[in-house]
Amino acid sequence: MRNTIPGQSFKQVLRRVARTAVLAFAASSAAIAAAHAAEIKMVMPGNFASIDPHPATAVALNLSLASHIYDSLIVMDRDSKLSPGLATSWKPIDDHTWRFELRPNVRFPNGELVTPEVIRWNLERMRAPETRAINAVRYSLIKEIKEVGPNTFDIITEKPFPALPAQLTMFYIMSPTWAKTHDPAYQAEGTGPYKMVEYKAGDRIVLKAKDDYWGKKPPFEDVTFRIIPEPASRISALLAGEVDVITIIPTEEVDRINKSGRATAGSFPSNRSIIIKFDSLKAPFKDNNKLRQAINYAVDKDAIREAVWGGQGATSNCQILNSLYFGYNEDLKPYPYDPAKAKKLLSEAGYPNGLTINFEVPRGRFLGAEDISQAVAAQLGEIGIKVNIIEMEFSSYFSKLQAGGMANLGYMGTAWPTLDADGALTALLPGFPDAYYENDEFVALMDQARVEMDVEKRKDLYKKATASMCENPPVLFMYDQPTTYAVSNRVKGKARPDDWMRAWEYEPAKP
Repeated sequence: MRNTIPGQSFKQVLRRVARTAVLAFAASSAAIAAAHAAEIKMVMPGNFASIDPHPATAVALNLSLASHIYDSLIVMDRDSKLSPGLATSWKPIDDHTWRFELRPNVRFPNGELVTPEVIRWNLERMRAPETRAINAVRYSLIKEIKEVGPNTFDIITEKPFPALPAQLTMFYIMSPTWAKTHDPAYQAEGTGPYKMVEYKAGDRIVLKAKDDYWGKKPPFEDVTFRIIPEPASRISALLAGEVDVITIIPTEEVDRINKSGRATAGSFPSNRSIIIKFDSLKAPFKDNNKLRQAINYAVDKDAIREAVWGGQGATSNCQILNSLYFGYNEDLKPYPYDPAKAKKLLSEAGYPNGLTINFEVPRGRFLGAEDISQAVAAQLGEIGIKVNIIEMEFSSYFSKLQAGGMANLGYMGTAWPTLDADGALTALLPGFPDAYYENDEFVALMDQARVEMDVEKRKDLYKKATASMCENPPVLFMYDQPTTYAVSNRVKGKARPDDWMRAWEYEPAKP
C-alpha cells in the first residue's frame, strides 16, 4: 500500500510530476542496424492470466493476440469499417434475424471444417457460466443460431439487435474438436494467419505465419509479443533494438524518441476514456450519490492533464463515451472544479469530518496512471478524504475486479472497439462482472436503446442514458486518453486509436 506523501499538497504533487527525471537510454548501434524484414516484435503493456479468446476483454492484450491465431466472423478495420472475415456477407432478414454466409472450405489445422454448427458451439461456450466470459452479456439478446444451409446460418435474437454485426468483430472461433483435448487458457489453434510456436506466461508469445492460410499472406513471417508492463522498460527495449512497436509511453518521451534517430514516435486521440470507478455496491458509495458527486467536483482534471500529459487528451464530458462513439452526448459538460461545493456535498453525504478510502491502481497499463492517481489523492485530501493508494500488477488487478472484489476506487481505462454506445455502456449494466453500479433509470433506457432500430431514436435514448449516468455518476470522470506509440526504424506503421495491435497492419521498412 502506498499513501500520498504526508503533508504533500496537490500543487506539490504536480511539481514533482512535472520535474520527474527522464530516463537515460543506451543502445547498441549494431543491434539497431540489424534488419529483420521477416520479423516484427511488438510489446503488450500488461500481463494476462489466459489466452482463451472467449473470456478475453483486453483489446491491447489477449484479444490482439487472439486476432492473429483465430478468425472472427466480421473484421473492423482501422477506419472502423466492417469487412468480411469467416463470414463473407451478412444482412437483416427481419427485426429479429440476421443471415450470414460463411466462407466455404475453411478448415482448422486439425481438418475440422468451419460450419454453422461450429459457430453455434462457440457462442454456447462463450456464454456458458463456466467460461466466465465478461462479454457474454453483450450477446445476451441472441436467442439461437439456426443452420439454413451448409454455409448459411441465421442468428435469431430475442429483440432487435442493431449493433450485432459490429459486436461480432470481437467474437473469435475455435475448433470444438480441438477444444475437447486442449486447454485454450494456454494453448491456441485456429484458422487465423499465424500459429503459436511458443508461450512463456508473463514474458512472451511467439507466432509463425501459416503456409496454408485462406487469406492474404501477412507481411511478417515471425511475430513476437513481448510482455513489458513498465513504460520505462518498453522505451529502453525499443531504443536498444530489442523490439519494434510499443504503446502507452509518457507524452514527454515522444520528442526524445523522435530525436534518437532509432525510432518514430507519435500521439493522437483514442477511443479510451480514463475513469476512476466507484464500488457503488458497497459503503461508503452505495446509495450515496452526493458522495460520488463530491469527488467529481473535488478534482481539477484540467490541471492534472496539463501536468501529466502536457495538455494532451480532453477532459471527459461527464460520460465514458467520447466523440468517436455513436451515442456520444455532445450536450453534457464536465463537472467543474469546485472544492467548496465538494466539501458541502461531502458533509451532506454524511461525512462532515471526512473519511478514508482505498484506491487500487494497475501499474504500467494506463498512461501516467501512477502520477495521476497521486494527484487525485492529493486533491481529495484537501477536502478531507484520505486516500490509500494500492498499486498492483495488471492481471492481478483485473482478476480482482472481475471477481467483485475491487477496493472503494479503481483506476480504469474504458473503451470498446465497435465505437457504438451499445458495446461501451453495457459494461455498466447488471450482469457485467465489473459494473459495480446500480441505476434503474439508466438500465431502463439502455434496455430500450439496445433494441431500437431507428437510428435517431436510438441515439436519443443513449443521450438520455448518458445524462442519467452523469447525474448519478458510477465513476470519477477523468479524460480521453491519447494514444502514444513508437515504432522502430525496421518497420513502418503506427498504432490504432482502438488499442488493437495487429502485425499485418505494419510492414518491413525498405533498406
